Amino acid sequence: MTDKRASKQKVYTLLVEVGRKSGDGLPKDATGAALLCYASGIDEAEAVRETVAILKQADLAPLDVTGYGTEEERRAEGHEIDDDERALMAQALSENSVIVAQMTPFFETDDAAKG
Repeated sequence: MTDKRASKQKVYTLLVEVGRKSGDGLPKDATGAALLCYASGIDEAEAVRETVAILKQADLAPLDVTGYGTEEERRAEGHEIDDDERALMAQALSENSVIVAQMTPFFETDDAAKG
């Protein structure tokens, strides 16, 4: 029975922009961050909902989510997917989970003030 449920699940690549929130664990001077996530779901909408809920539980403040589709959809668009990325996608699928693969903090820079 689990195989039938798992076969309906797909893994979606999501880029989530987060803002600041007390206790979010981001670097002190960061204004926010971008999180590259792999999330399982019946469809992309479910993957987005689950990802946002988990990030809120982790004291992050999701502002925007951009979906890049499933592995098959990304390949059709010409994206290269390496073995590490494929392994993280497989883990998200087997665990029915959200994997945060990368976090890139944003920092405000004021070049005009420096020069």
